[in-house]
Amino acid sequence: MAGAVVREDGRLLAIRRADNGTWELPGGVLELTEAPEAGVAREVLEETGIHVEVDELTGVYKNTTRGIVALVFRCKPSGGTERTSDESTAVDWLTPAEVEERMAEVYAIRLLDALDEKGPHVRSHDGRQLIR
Repeated sequence: MAGAVVREDGRLLAIRRADNGTWELPGGVLELTEAPEAGVAREVLEETGIHVEVDELTGVYKNTTRGIVALVFRCKPSGGTERTSDESTAVDWLTPAEVEERMAEVYAIRLLDALDEKGPHVRSHDGRQLIR
């Protein structure tokens, strides 16, 4: 699960992952007894230093190669200061155009889907590109 954190000016929160250097949205795996919304808020805070209010589910994304399903929730920042973590080497607020430039399509679409009101979107990909 992941958080699509949207600032009032329309910029989107992104991290550069420490393990592979790719730009993605912050997120991770739920703890056994954790609600999805609580898990999103925890993961965003752990990876970025930003506190969020979780708004709504904006997408369900399936990696058909690995059999993983990710839920993405739109969030609003509610405090904190950007910082890196063991899981992130950079934290930045990107414009939608910068999201498209820096991120692989399968991750960029998760952030861009959160900007519209037509969700939740349901999409599949093979780890590199969307399956249309």
